[in-house]
Amino acid sequence: MAYKGLNEFVSALEVNSELHRITTFVDPGLEITEVTDRVTKSGGKALLFENTGTAFPVLINAFGSERRMAMGIGRDTLDEVTSDISSLFETITTARGSLMQKLRVLPQLLKVAGYLPRRTRAKGACQENVIRRPDLGILPVLKCWPHDGGRFITLPVVHTYHPETGRTNIGMYRMQILGKDTTAMHWQRHKTGASHFEAWKKAGRRMPVAVTLGGDPVYAYSATAPLPENIDEYILAGFLRKKKVSLVKCLTCDLYVPADADIVIEGYVDPAEMPVMEGPFGDHTGFYSLSDRYPVFHVTCITHRNNAVYPATIVGIPPQEDAWFTRATERIFLAPIKIAVQPEIIDLHMPDAGVAHNLVIVKISKLYPGQGMKVISSLSGAGQMMFTKYLAVVSGDVDIRNYRELLTCILENTDFSSDVIFTRGLLDVLDHSSDVLSFGGKAGIDATQKLPEELLARKHSPVPGKTAVLVDLNELLDVPFIKGFNAGLLRDGTGLLVIGLDPSEDPDSRTRLWKLLEDVRTQEVIRLVVVVDNTVNLDDLFMVAWQVLGNSDPSRDHRFIAQDTLLIDGTIKFYGVSKFPRRWPNVVCSDEATVGAVDRKWDQLGLGAFLPSPSITCRRLVRNGKDEITA
Repeated sequence: MAYKGLNEFVSALEVNSELHRITTFVDPGLEITEVTDRVTKSGGKALLFENTGTAFPVLINAFGSERRMAMGIGRDTLDEVTSDISSLFETITTARGSLMQKLRVLPQLLKVAGYLPRRTRAKGACQENVIRRPDLGILPVLKCWPHDGGRFITLPVVHTYHPETGRTNIGMYRMQILGKDTTAMHWQRHKTGASHFEAWKKAGRRMPVAVTLGGDPVYAYSATAPLPENIDEYILAGFLRKKKVSLVKCLTCDLYVPADADIVIEGYVDPAEMPVMEGPFGDHTGFYSLSDRYPVFHVTCITHRNNAVYPATIVGIPPQEDAWFTRATERIFLAPIKIAVQPEIIDLHMPDAGVAHNLVIVKISKLYPGQGMKVISSLSGAGQMMFTKYLAVVSGDVDIRNYRELLTCILENTDFSSDVIFTRGLLDVLDHSSDVLSFGGKAGIDATQKLPEELLARKHSPVPGKTAVLVDLNELLDVPFIKGFNAGLLRDGTGLLVIGLDPSEDPDSRTRLWKLLEDVRTQEVIRLVVVVDNTVNLDDLFMVAWQVLGNSDPSRDHRFIAQDTLLIDGTIKFYGVSKFPRRWPNVVCSDEATVGAVDRKWDQLGLGAFLPSPSITCRRLVRNGKDEITA
């Protein structure tokens, strides 16, 4: 169904027992984040903070479950979307001609179905109230984490268009409040908004920009969807909610926005103006994205509907609300990837610990030797898959969302010396582990079941089985900088060993560890060694995986410590013999004062049994410094 603004969505959430209203004052500066972090990680409801010190309530965690995610995009279930998308693309494949000709059929099909957005000359509900002297201070903009550079609009739908082609784009780029009528615009170098900005810069003209908040919640998802640049995001929104989007013209700039938006912020970016320092910001990676220079957005007008609701989200140590955006994308875009890129793909999954771009698992129907490598090569440059750091391809009867089963499958089917490709390429700008911003190491892992021809080409085969290896490993604890290990999976016959290291104690500890492991006897049962900092809970494999995936550059941080035993170093690279060439970010956590304030306020929030702060257990990961680690 289609919603006429966030109030309708709020009502639907409440009717379905998916909303909790909070009438007690909760400060948008840090406190809303702390409450939401507890509720999100406990699997709780959407939250409507009605007392924010402004005229606008804050809706947050609105997409934080599979049911609410489906409701937000206008469907009963995510599987319903998968079915509709599959049917649509099956129709596309009946078109004759080349692949490009088939793709050109898509807008025509959607137009026939009535999903193309419609422009109207009438004013929209989003323009019921007009503020010609804009002041962003009227909005309950959150400061999410203690070392953030300020308050950030976290769920903006940013509208731009290309000055020559006229093609429009909506994207989601965080916006840091700089003053009452200015923000920073964090569109990263690989995003369409940044591409449009460069075109306006070349043209020597101011770039019109309009930002909407709220409206039908499907707009927020569509702004994050990995669509090609020539596909209007409002076509996807119309398709998902089964109703075309009605657009109205802004009052002070030449852009069209949804008539049912809750809040509209109009303005421009001047390419001739010097960029400003933006950030730091506690990001979805679980680390602070450090300050950098971005363009200034000047606000010329703010409009809003009566009874407008301010939407927000928080990100930080996973899992957070954004994980459900990722899961929706897995379902919605599986059919297009299968048909347009690789027909052998059965399923695709981006685990929460990989924060979308650090780890992608692909399951295929394998028919011939080398097919796993073929899929790796093909997907590595396909759309936003180009940012993937670790890409693993599997086949056979394996549930790729059962991580124990998945790990067993990878270890049993992978000869690390020949089935892994280490390369260098594009990375997300938020990746902090590479030596160079947005460019670094990648790994493609062919963990498919091997056919006879592939087995003949192997250098050797892994040796399965259980061996009493723990006696040898216990000798490692005599080494001062090794603080512990988790060999629980070794006991069960799965060849994973987790080691906790304190690299701050010995700058050369990584090299020393590699040499020590080469001398460990009966090492054939150890297939994969992952090394993390000693501050990580080695028994929490989710946290181990998150740290390894975030802190490692695959091509730089891997070592072979035996014929077929691979080590991945997921420790902080700030400490070491060779100085890391970039700044290293700290982990995102609430401060003690904010945690204490929410603790004292908890009984007034009506949220039931007390939930302790996730930051208490994660604070041990924080090192010296604020947003970045210092000596």
